[in-house]
Amino acid sequence: MADFLGMMKQAAQLQSKMQAMQEELGHVEVEGISGGGLVTVRMTAKMEVKAVKIDPSLMKVDEREILEDLLVTAHNDARRKAEAAMQEKMQSLTGGLGLPPGLGLG
Repeated sequence: MADFLGMMKQAAQLQSKMQAMQEELGHVEVEGISGGGLVTVRMTAKMEVKAVKIDPSLMKVDEREILEDLLVTAHNDARRKAEAAMQEKMQSLTGGLGLPPGLGLG
Protein backbone atom coordinates (compact mmCIF):
# COMPACT_ATOMS: atom_id res chain seq x y z
CA MET A 1 0.00 0.00 0.00
CA ALA A 2 2.90 2.36 0.76
CA ASP A 3 4.15 1.92 -2.81
CA PHE A 4 0.74 2.94 -4.15
CA LEU A 5 0.68 6.06 -1.96
CA GLY A 6 4.19 6.91 -3.09
CA MET A 7 3.13 6.55 -6.72
CA MET A 8 0.09 8.78 -6.11
CA LYS A 9 2.32 11.41 -4.51
CA GLN A 10 4.71 11.22 -7.49
CA ALA A 11 1.77 11.57 -9.89
CA ALA A 12 0.53 14.66 -8.05
CA GLN A 13 4.01 16.17 -8.13
CA LEU A 14 4.30 15.39 -11.84
CA GLN A 15 0.95 17.05 -12.53
CA SER A 16 2.06 20.16 -10.66
CA LYS A 17 5.36 20.22 -12.57
CA MET A 18 3.53 19.73 -15.88
CA GLN A 19 1.30 22.72 -15.18
CA ALA A 20 4.34 24.86 -14.32
CA MET A 21 6.11 23.65 -17.47
CA GLN A 22 3.10 24.53 -19.65
CA GLU A 23 3.14 28.06 -18.26
CA GLU A 24 6.90 28.30 -18.78
CA LEU A 25 6.56 27.13 -22.40
CA GLY A 26 4.37 30.16 -23.03
CA HIS A 27 7.38 32.34 -22.19
CA VAL A 28 9.96 30.42 -24.25
CA GLU A 29 10.23 32.01 -27.68
CA VAL A 30 11.92 30.74 -30.82
CA GLU A 31 12.47 32.37 -34.19
CA GLY A 32 12.12 30.66 -37.55
CA ILE A 33 14.04 32.15 -40.45
CA SER A 34 13.82 31.74 -44.21
CA GLY A 35 15.22 33.43 -47.28
CA GLY A 36 18.51 34.10 -45.54
CA GLY A 37 16.79 36.26 -42.93
CA LEU A 38 14.35 38.03 -45.26
CA VAL A 39 11.40 36.49 -43.38
CA THR A 40 11.25 35.64 -39.68
CA VAL A 41 8.47 34.17 -37.57
CA ARG A 42 8.66 34.39 -33.78
CA MET A 43 6.52 32.01 -31.72
CA THR A 44 6.28 30.54 -28.26
CA ALA A 45 7.09 26.92 -27.50
CA LYS A 46 3.32 26.50 -27.18
CA MET A 47 3.08 27.25 -30.94
CA GLU A 48 1.55 30.72 -30.55
CA VAL A 49 2.84 33.02 -33.30
CA LYS A 50 3.98 36.30 -31.75
CA ALA A 51 5.44 38.20 -34.71
CA VAL A 52 6.19 38.03 -38.42
CA LYS A 53 8.88 40.22 -39.99
CA ILE A 54 9.22 40.66 -43.74
CA ASP A 55 12.08 42.47 -45.40
CA PRO A 56 10.71 45.38 -47.49
CA SER A 57 12.54 44.09 -50.57
CA LEU A 58 9.95 41.28 -50.73
CA MET A 59 6.99 43.66 -50.92
CA LYS A 60 6.55 43.44 -54.66
CA VAL A 61 3.34 42.29 -56.31
CA ASP A 62 5.17 40.07 -58.78
CA GLU A 63 7.02 38.29 -55.93
CA ARG A 64 3.92 37.44 -53.89
CA GLU A 65 4.36 33.68 -54.34
CA ILE A 66 7.98 33.85 -53.18
CA LEU A 67 6.89 35.74 -50.07
CA GLU A 68 4.14 33.21 -49.37
CA ASP A 69 6.63 30.33 -49.67
CA LEU A 70 9.11 32.08 -47.40
CA LEU A 71 6.39 32.65 -44.78
CA VAL A 72 5.50 28.96 -44.78
CA THR A 73 9.17 27.98 -44.53
CA ALA A 74 9.85 30.42 -41.67
CA HIS A 75 6.75 29.22 -39.80
CA ASN A 76 7.78 25.59 -40.19
CA ASP A 77 11.30 26.41 -38.99
CA ALA A 78 9.89 28.16 -35.91
CA ARG A 79 7.51 25.24 -35.26
CA ARG A 80 10.40 22.73 -35.36
CA LYS A 81 12.37 24.87 -32.92
CA ALA A 82 9.33 25.24 -30.64
CA GLU A 83 8.80 21.46 -30.66
CA ALA A 84 12.48 20.93 -29.81
CA ALA A 85 12.22 23.39 -26.91
CA MET A 86 9.10 21.63 -25.65
CA GLN A 87 10.78 18.22 -25.95
CA GLU A 88 13.81 19.49 -24.02
CA LYS A 89 11.58 20.80 -21.21
CA MET A 90 9.66 17.52 -21.16
CA GLN A 91 12.85 15.47 -20.88
CA SER A 92 14.11 17.59 -18.02
CA LEU A 93 10.76 17.13 -16.27
CA THR A 94 10.33 13.37 -16.78
CA GLY A 95 14.02 12.39 -16.86
CA GLY A 96 14.24 11.44 -13.20
CA LEU A 97 10.96 9.57 -12.99
CA GLY A 98 12.08 6.33 -14.58
CA LEU A 99 9.09 6.15 -16.90
CA PRO A 100 8.94 3.18 -19.25
CA PRO A 101 10.01 3.84 -22.87
CA GLY A 102 7.18 5.33 -24.94
CA LEU A 103 5.48 6.88 -21.92
CA GLY A 104 7.03 10.31 -22.36
CA LEU A 105 3.79 12.15 -21.55
CA GLY A 106 4.42 14.44 -24.50
